[in-house]
Amino acid sequence: MSETGMTARSSTGTAGTESPPYSLAADEVVAAAGSDAAAGLSGSEAASRLSSYGPNEIAAEKPPSIWSVALAQVRDPMNLMLIAVVVVSLLIAEISTAILVALLILLNIGLGTRQELTARASVDALSKMQVPQARVVRGGEVTMIPATQVVPGDLVEVEAGDIVPADGRIVRSATLEAQEAALTGESAPVAKDAGALTAGDVALGDQTDMLFQNTSVTRGTGTILVTATGMQTQMGQIATMLTSVKRTRSPLQRELDSLTKVLGIIAWGAVAIIVITGLIRGLPGKDLLLLGTAMAISAIPTGMPAFVSGLLSLGAKELAAAKAVVKNLTDVETLGATSAINTDKTGTLTLNQMMVSTLYASGSWFTVDGEGYRKSGAIRSKAGTPVPDFSRLGLGLALDSDAVVGDDGSVIGDPTEAALVVLAAKLGIDADQTRQAYPRLAEVPFDSEYKFMATFHRATVDGVEHLIELVKGAPDVVVARCTQAGGPLSGSQVPIAESRAAIDDANLRMGQKGLRVLAFAARLIADDEQATMTSDPMALTRDLSFVGLAGIIDPLRAEAKDAVRTALTAGIDVRMITGDHAITAQAIGGELGLGPGAVSGTELKALSDEELKQRLPELHVFGRVTPQDKLRLARTMQELGLIVAMTGDAVNDAAALKQADIGVAMGTGSEVTKQAARMVLTDDNFGTLVHAVEIGRRVYDKVVSYVRYQMTQLLSLVLLFLAATVFGINQGVAMTPSMVLYLLFVATATGVVIIAVDPGDPDVMHRPPRDPGVPITNPGAVMMWIGYALVLFLAALGPLVAGPDDPSPDHASTSMTMTFAVMGLGTIFNALVNRRDPASGLTAPILKAVAIGLASFALLFLGTQLPTLQNGLLTRTLSPREWLTCAGLAAILPIVVEVAKAVRRRRHPRPETLSPEYTVAPQRARSEVRGNA
Repeated sequence: MSETGMTARSSTGTAGTESPPYSLAADEVVAAAGSDAAAGLSGSEAASRLSSYGPNEIAAEKPPSIWSVALAQVRDPMNLMLIAVVVVSLLIAEISTAILVALLILLNIGLGTRQELTARASVDALSKMQVPQARVVRGGEVTMIPATQVVPGDLVEVEAGDIVPADGRIVRSATLEAQEAALTGESAPVAKDAGALTAGDVALGDQTDMLFQNTSVTRGTGTILVTATGMQTQMGQIATMLTSVKRTRSPLQRELDSLTKVLGIIAWGAVAIIVITGLIRGLPGKDLLLLGTAMAISAIPTGMPAFVSGLLSLGAKELAAAKAVVKNLTDVETLGATSAINTDKTGTLTLNQMMVSTLYASGSWFTVDGEGYRKSGAIRSKAGTPVPDFSRLGLGLALDSDAVVGDDGSVIGDPTEAALVVLAAKLGIDADQTRQAYPRLAEVPFDSEYKFMATFHRATVDGVEHLIELVKGAPDVVVARCTQAGGPLSGSQVPIAESRAAIDDANLRMGQKGLRVLAFAARLIADDEQATMTSDPMALTRDLSFVGLAGIIDPLRAEAKDAVRTALTAGIDVRMITGDHAITAQAIGGELGLGPGAVSGTELKALSDEELKQRLPELHVFGRVTPQDKLRLARTMQELGLIVAMTGDAVNDAAALKQADIGVAMGTGSEVTKQAARMVLTDDNFGTLVHAVEIGRRVYDKVVSYVRYQMTQLLSLVLLFLAATVFGINQGVAMTPSMVLYLLFVATATGVVIIAVDPGDPDVMHRPPRDPGVPITNPGAVMMWIGYALVLFLAALGPLVAGPDDPSPDHASTSMTMTFAVMGLGTIFNALVNRRDPASGLTAPILKAVAIGLASFALLFLGTQLPTLQNGLLTRTLSPREWLTCAGLAAILPIVVEVAKAVRRRRHPRPETLSPEYTVAPQRARSEVRGNA
């Protein structure tokens, strides 16, 4: 095998025309690399390879120029609409409006450019993870060199506490274990040795004869032959994926693009009709300019982009207060559209802290309470179960392990052993004091070849001193070395044959629950065996007495189960994607209440994209997956039209987080995931994500309410001006431009505040996610806008046509003033009732909204009373009877809106009245809702 071929295939673990390193014997890999198993590479050969392969570092992506990114922001449809608003404002001499909108454009471009450049920093974050130094054997001598100078073929020595500098094949090892959660997602350390694996497609987490860059060694020592460096490592491949992943536009961005087109057609179409009609009638240029100006002001929603940005900004602040930080304002709304969550297990749903949760001893079952590495928790069993003497087991927990756990939960050593030390504390045994009192006289260190560990101590039990051997390890190995069950000194020992079936059944039962099972055994050492204990302790690991089994698991976070239940109730598909084995993942999924269906990464790879899409609704747990699998799942779900949120905290999650519509990184996660994600949970709480979705939904509801409110106002004004122009009412002018501007700043702006301060529908998480395929400007919504606008248009047209005096655009008239009042009052009523949908706008809390509406009415009233305003607006003082008439006409709109909502609520009941399948099959329930709608 050539060095190049070996290097290219080593980290992927895929079989090509030649066998990958994990399937070859160590000496074959060394020979293929042109190295020496004892002396390593020579200095000259290493220098040559460094020149050939390049430094062992992650290549940073060349950033785009700031001008190219800014230009792309200018071409955004929303900013193009704002530019058009500036041009129109200048044409109608609204200089202040033009300046304000121009500043908003600059702000949008600045923020967008900054976010885009920040998002491109993901690959750079990977490069900062490089290990500074590595112990390399060159020319037969061990030397420390910068990790960036490690080359393929180098021999690198590692020990507990080291970070692996490059991908490599293990050549020699002693009790070697590595924590690979950052790469594979598997929570427990993985035992490693030099034994070759069977050729074939072996998952990354199962390549036990390989070590990978930036994983950590938790136990033992080892020597690796470097097979891949730089961009050829697993970390390098993740960097390549990050570079190739392109972010998707948010649903709100896509919908505002659509809405921009609708508004443009309405606004400029109406202006064109009015101008053409005026030209046909031969109107003077001054009057034609007056008509066009009034129409432009009424038809172009200059405040819409600013309001949407402001509302999203408020949502972002609310999220930050809830410990969820978003990088872009549009991500607030995207959260509300989330219809699927792909969540990592380790550190997200679980604590990433190993804990003994189940004990089997003396033929009985015991449940261990507690949380992670906290040393408090009860040992429970069913009523009537005799409690065995756990002090014997406690000796094994404390003495037959090396980990140290502080009272604050800090851990030094192997996480699995830390769980045993914590269990000992729950049994009332202090590991530090016990180790000091009974020092280790001899030991058989753990090794993955024989899968157990044994230590020898002189300990006092029940006032009698004994020389005792304590053994822990894989159940099948330990039990095979036992001749009795019950433990020494227990007084109730029986032949192992009588208990073997029950022990095997207990082991199987724990394994099916996804627990990592350890068996404990012990024996007394006779006086004539002391010499053997010193010279050959392995010879005494026989004729043991079985003590018990401990089931270890990375426990769920306390809030995870409730958060998952809330998400399912809200119609959101929740899937767990982890590097752990599928059996472990399925057990956790069942405890969380996820839907059925679990597959491994190998099974997932065997599915075509079409098969995956068909089976996806039935699959909720994915175990032993690779970074590529996570990325593929996110893309497949997006192709199905789902809005995907992906959580993660490890480097192996980064590409999928960048691909997802909402990538969610944990605050304690790697810098890479934080850079690739769109949101960071500062408290690492999955429940915070679900709460963030709730906030996002309420923000989107407010955006929809605002658009519905704004479009009702705009369309009614457009219809009013078109009717006045086409039919020659009041010489073609329904209201003066000053009247329209006054309504814009007094009534319309007040309505915006009413919508913004509303707390939102309390039942927002009791309905399915909105269909991302149905935009804000969907046919049903447009028909609603037109219907509401017709009602307000007819109400305002009445006084203009049948008013008490002859209307004229040249002087103040009662008729035009009443039309002005009806539009103002209708705007206030419109905000009150349209602040929620389909819920009634007249439900609590409403007092704050009414108070804001009364303030707006006061300003509207002053516009018809104060002489200065009367002269500027061309209004007249209205009598109480005329005000009552205006109020009655304006009240028609809220009556129609509330009746329409009541009819829709009756036709479409609340989601919780649907079948119970809604909570266990959210996709199908969501289809039912859409179908009924």
